[in-house]
Amino acid sequence: MSSGITRRSLLASTAAAALAAGPLAAVARAAAKTPKVLVIGLDGALLNRVKDAETPTLKGLMRAGLTAPSALYCDPLAPTSSGPGWSTLITGVWPDKHKVVNNEFTGHQLAAYPDFMTRAEAAKPSLRTYAVASWAPITDIIFSAKVDTRVSTPAAEYDRGTTARAVAELKGGDPDAVFVQLDNVDHAGHSSGAASQAYLDALHGVDTQVGQIVSAVTSRATYGDESWLIMITADHGHTDAGGHGGSSWAERQTFLIATGPALTPGSVRHDVRMPDVAVSALAHLGIAVDPAWRLDGRAVQQPRPDDFDALRARLTGPVDESGIGSGVIGFTHTPPDGWSVDNSRMGTGGMTEWRGWSFTTDEFWTKAQRGQERENNIRARGVFAVADGDEWADKSFSGTFDSTLVSPSYEVRGGATATLTYTTYYRQEAPQKGQVLVSYDGGAPVAVKTYTADTPSVVENIALQVPTGARTAQVRFRYTGGNNWYWTIDGVKITAS
Repeated sequence: MSSGITRRSLLASTAAAALAAGPLAAVARAAAKTPKVLVIGLDGALLNRVKDAETPTLKGLMRAGLTAPSALYCDPLAPTSSGPGWSTLITGVWPDKHKVVNNEFTGHQLAAYPDFMTRAEAAKPSLRTYAVASWAPITDIIFSAKVDTRVSTPAAEYDRGTTARAVAELKGGDPDAVFVQLDNVDHAGHSSGAASQAYLDALHGVDTQVGQIVSAVTSRATYGDESWLIMITADHGHTDAGGHGGSSWAERQTFLIATGPALTPGSVRHDVRMPDVAVSALAHLGIAVDPAWRLDGRAVQQPRPDDFDALRARLTGPVDESGIGSGVIGFTHTPPDGWSVDNSRMGTGGMTEWRGWSFTTDEFWTKAQRGQERENNIRARGVFAVADGDEWADKSFSGTFDSTLVSPSYEVRGGATATLTYTTYYRQEAPQKGQVLVSYDGGAPVAVKTYTADTPSVVENIALQVPTGARTAQVRFRYTGGNNWYWTIDGVKITAS
C-alpha cells in the first residue's frame, strides 16, 4: 500500500474515532501519552487556493481537525511580509511587541519575546527541539541558539532538503517539538501570482511534502504512546497577480489547520489569530504561560466563549457600502442576548451599516475602507463591536454620532475590588470622545476611562472599587463625534475579586 493511501486512511480513521468518542475522551486518552508538537509553515500559502488545488493531505488534515482562517495587520504596524509574519507565529506576540517590521530584522526585540521552543527549553530543559527552514532567517534569527538543533537548508537543496531533514529527524530521532518551513509556494506566488496554475501546482507539491512529514510522525514505532499536536500555517498571503506586503485582503490572509486532542474533526473557527500557534504549542507540551511573558496568543485547545462571537450566524451583507462585495457577510445592529444599544441621541441618515454601534468582522469592516488602519485591530477576535463615525458620515446625515453600547449586569461583591477587562482599538479626531462608564445596581453611570487620543489595539484591565452593598455592575461604552474616526470593543467581562 502506498504511503499516500496509508496516510489518508489514518487521517480518516482518526477523524472517525474522534467523532465517535468525542473530544473530551480524546483528551483523556492523550493525557497518558507523551505530548509532542509539529508545526509546518507554508510560506505565502492561501487557504482558499489550498481548497482549489490538488491537496489531499491538507484536506485530510482539515477533515481530521480544525480549520481556522485568519487575517494579519498592515502598515504602519508592519507590512505583510515574512519577517513580521514568522516572528508573530513563532513568538506568540504581535509586531508591536517583537518589533520585527521588515525582513532585515532591524531593531527587533526577539530576546524579550523569544520563540516558543526557547521558552519550552527554559521550562523543561530535557525537551528536544528541532527547527529546519528553507528561508534562513527563521532558523538563523527568530529561533534562538537555545533550540537544540537549527538547520537552514542550503539553497541548492531548497524544500526537498528541508523535507528530507524533517523526515529524518522525525523517523530517526526523538524530538518533542519540530518546526518546518517550506518556501516554494511563496516563490510561485511571486513569479506567477496566486491566481495561476503554477501556484496551484506549487500547493500540490508542498502537499506531497507535508504528507511525507506527517507520515514520518504516524510511522514512528512509539506513535501509539505519543500525543501529537500538528499545526499547519502561513506567514502571509498573495495577490492574484503576485506579491505581498500591502494591506489588501488577499495579502493579509493566513490560517491554521490543526489536529490533536480537544480539536473537533471538521470544525471551523473564526476566533484564532497568528500568536495562537506558539501558545498552543506550549500548552500542549504542558508549559504554563507566565503572565509576565505578555503573550498575545491563546491555546486553540482552550477556546473562550465570547458574547459577540455568538452573533456570527446573524450577520448580513452590505446595504449602503458598495465596495465590500455582495458575498461578504459581516454586520448586524442586533446585540447579543443581555446587551443593548442606546441610540436615543444618535443622528439620522448616514451609512446604514455604521448607524450607531455595529457588530462586525475584520473582513467586512476593513473592506469598507482600506488605508485608514482598520487592519490593525489585531487583538479583537471573531465578531467585535465598532462605532465608526468616519464611515457613517460617508452618506448624507444630520446631527452627530452619539451611541452607547450597554453590557449585561455582572455579579460583583460590595466593598471589594473587581476588574473590568475588554479589548479596544481607538483612533481619535476631535471633537470625538469615547467614554467607559460603570453603574452599580442600576445607579447613575460613572466614567472610569475616557479616550481622547489614539490608542493602539490593547487589552484594558481597569480596577473597580465596588460600593458597599452593591451586587451587580453594568458597563456602558459611549462614542460621541461626527465625521471623525472609530472605536472597537471586544472580549468584555468583569471579574470579581
